Amino acid sequence: MPRKAYLALEDGAVFEGYSFGAEKAAHGEVVFNTSMTGYQEVLTDPSYAGQVVLMTYPLQGNYGIHQGFDESRRIQAAGFVVREQSDTPSSAGSRGTLHEFLASQGVPGIYDVDTRAITRRLRNRGVMMGVITLDSPQEALARLRDLPRYDDVDFVRTVTTDKPYHWDTEGADRPKHRILVDDYGLKYNILRLLRQRDCEVIAVPASASAEDVLSQKPDGIVLSPGPGDPALLDYAVANAGKLIGRVPILGICLGHQIVGRALGAKTFKLKFGHRGANHPVKDMATGRVYITAQNHGYAVDGDTLPSGLRVSHLNLNDGTVEGMSHREHPLITIQYHSEASPGPKDNEYLFDRFIGLVEAAKLGQGGLKIS
Repeated sequence: MPRKAYLALEDGAVFEGYSFGAEKAAHGEVVFNTSMTGYQEVLTDPSYAGQVVLMTYPLQGNYGIHQGFDESRRIQAAGFVVREQSDTPSSAGSRGTLHEFLASQGVPGIYDVDTRAITRRLRNRGVMMGVITLDSPQEALARLRDLPRYDDVDFVRTVTTDKPYHWDTEGADRPKHRILVDDYGLKYNILRLLRQRDCEVIAVPASASAEDVLSQKPDGIVLSPGPGDPALLDYAVANAGKLIGRVPILGICLGHQIVGRALGAKTFKLKFGHRGANHPVKDMATGRVYITAQNHGYAVDGDTLPSGLRVSHLNLNDGTVEGMSHREHPLITIQYHSEASPGPKDNEYLFDRFIGLVEAAKLGQGGLKIS
């Protein structure tokens, strides 16, 4: 028989369900994701470090776990909350169940809880700390009060690579461009898409100094997504400030926020964040609206942008800044995930835009070419 488990939120609300995955307790900031597919990519996305992830779509695990779907070297989420989990996945490529995947990496899950009620609570009151426990939820909440809050931890240091490495798959034998990716918590699909565009791709630790990065003579630099509050990342902000204007830069998600702070803008925490695969974003250069994949709890304050930055993309749900470009330097940023994985793929064109900046810089044209 499955074992009883509880999800307890810091406001005192308790939701009863059953344990799956690892039979252990876990705590973190409880957030929800509205994607209808992609649970494996969500679980292995480093931007979810320190968070307990709730999926709003009821059925999870129905197509199993697949080789090549992981977006990092391990599960990054602290825990997983679902309405229903499938023990009998239907897919020829499946190599195991969701339960087995979680258990193999020591990550607990809870199922048969009212995910709709939990989501409504988080939307109304904002994201909050919570705990998955097999024992007394009241005792678990008491212990939770003594643990660090999500906003107080630099999770980038827990997910970044320890040393530089090349990404050598799925690309040309003789790459045209040398791209360094500053790993704040990158997803593998960023590396895949750069390789597919004839780039030599090297990931470097978040702690790598600007001088070390520039010494490798990159044609372009990507500042990757990652977890946590950008206000805690003074070292990354300082390094980004030294790179801007030296080489073409693409900032994605946390990288976008770091660029904003490096140039003097402020960031703030959203009430319940943007997490899902259906967020409408307008590209201000073309007027087109794209459906985007998102996973972030912080945003750049558009009212604090310095004169050199302009808004390039806008969220049509709440008007937040979804992208920026620089009036003088070869610099573009986006708040959402152009690499998506598993989708939508509508926004991969931004990698082509970035490569256009790299090629223009090589020709000595500089500046920013939007079209």
